[in-house]
Amino acid sequence: MSRSYGQYCGLARALDAVGDRWNLLIVRQLLIAPARYRELLDGLGGVATNLLADRLRDLEAAGVVERRLAEEPNAIVYALTPWGAELREPVEGLIRWSTPLMARGPADDRFHAEWLVVGLAALFAGRTASRASTVGIAVDGQLLQLRATRSGVEVTLHAGGALDAVVRADAPIVLGLAAAAFTLDDVGGLVDIEGDETAARALFDCRRSH
Repeated sequence: MSRSYGQYCGLARALDAVGDRWNLLIVRQLLIAPARYRELLDGLGGVATNLLADRLRDLEAAGVVERRLAEEPNAIVYALTPWGAELREPVEGLIRWSTPLMARGPADDRFHAEWLVVGLAALFAGRTASRASTVGIAVDGQLLQLRATRSGVEVTLHAGGALDAVVRADAPIVLGLAAAAFTLDDVGGLVDIEGDETAARALFDCRRSH
């Protein structure tokens, strides 16, 4: 690892491993799915290729990331190790903590709709639905799938299959709904719902379990 705080403290040692710039965003991408180098470069948006190579090398050395052989011949993908995958909880905690910072909208910042896979999973964590439903969230041409059950809400990229409803809106609206900052009735003119509206309402009305 390039730098160390030199402190015998769990937080300091965690930051030694993943605290450098871009590291947690690489983790975010790999929480979505294992990815090839080019997919990581495109998905991160803005990282220099030599810096990405350095960060991946550091994360591999730390035991956070590993290389795997993909299904296609000679194709290598990067993935989180089982220990690296345990970063989901702190990453989701940081996303929930960032809610006030997101209220001002994206301004000129980059945004990829696939990042919502991790963001929405964080905001819906610990919440359960009164009825089972599978709802699509369409943002900037990307379709996500949220499957709500009494056990929780699972967020993935849509890979086909029937949806009870599709909610189309801009990212700040979707995030505000997921964070319960406002309701569908509050932003009715900014949201388009196709299909079963009650399924969409049931999703955003999910209550946090205790």
